[in-house]
Amino acid sequence: MEKIKTPNLFMKHLTKIIFYFVVFLFVIIALFPFAWGFITSLKPTSEVNNFSINFSDLSFSAYTYIIMNFPFLRWLFNSLFVAVVVTAGNMLFNSLAGYALAKINFPGRKIMFMMVLVLMMIPGVITMVPMFIILVDLGWIDTYQGLTIPFMFSFFMIFLMRQFFLSIPVSLEEAATIDGLGRFGIFFKIVLPISKPALAVQFILTFVGTWNTFIWPSLLCRTQEMYTLPIGLNSFYGQHVQFWNQVLSGAMLLTLPILVVFVIFQKQFIEGMASSGIKD
Repeated sequence: MEKIKTPNLFMKHLTKIIFYFVVFLFVIIALFPFAWGFITSLKPTSEVNNFSINFSDLSFSAYTYIIMNFPFLRWLFNSLFVAVVVTAGNMLFNSLAGYALAKINFPGRKIMFMMVLVLMMIPGVITMVPMFIILVDLGWIDTYQGLTIPFMFSFFMIFLMRQFFLSIPVSLEEAATIDGLGRFGIFFKIVLPISKPALAVQFILTFVGTWNTFIWPSLLCRTQEMYTLPIGLNSFYGQHVQFWNQVLSGAMLLTLPILVVFVIFQKQFIEGMASSGIKD
């Protein structure tokens, strides 16, 4: 029996070693561009094109330069304000809509859910021109409301939240109703507190998407004071394309908040993705 088990045990360990080697190799490949960009951002301009690294010459002078010589803090505030407002609006409205589609029986619920699925499949490019014309007519060009209000909901996130709410037992809501809670009380006091994984998924995807968005701010922002970070850094890139250490230092500053958000919410993000499966 021991002779039969030994080859199986050997193959099991060999498979595990190969698996970890492939994962380690993938991590190295994925992290190398980020590591190279960070180190290059610390190099002086004269050393940017050299592949070798002289650690004694590394400094944060490029970071200091773009912060002190450009309205970087204003761009940072604009990005944070837009990302926070859009994310908060999405978490509220998408959750309310998803809960209604999952738990409330009202006339036309199935038709409305089908409309959400259909609208979710329409490319954003198709609606870009009509939405831009509407924003122009409203006078929302180069304003915070133009950068936030039209993007405070997402059909995909409505679908995601609806799928998660379907997994919540009806008996839990019935018990809350017996205790005297109304529909909104059940939603805010019972449903939302146990929906943290799904909310974390929605928070990360919405915040990252809004933080990195480029097309709409480039269309709506006309003055430098209203630039978000991606737009501001793009204009900076056009003026200083030869100074790659400064360009990459701006890219690192743009990426840092995303890394912080994901590190904080990674556990909830994984749980939410796993628990928001497709249900009838």
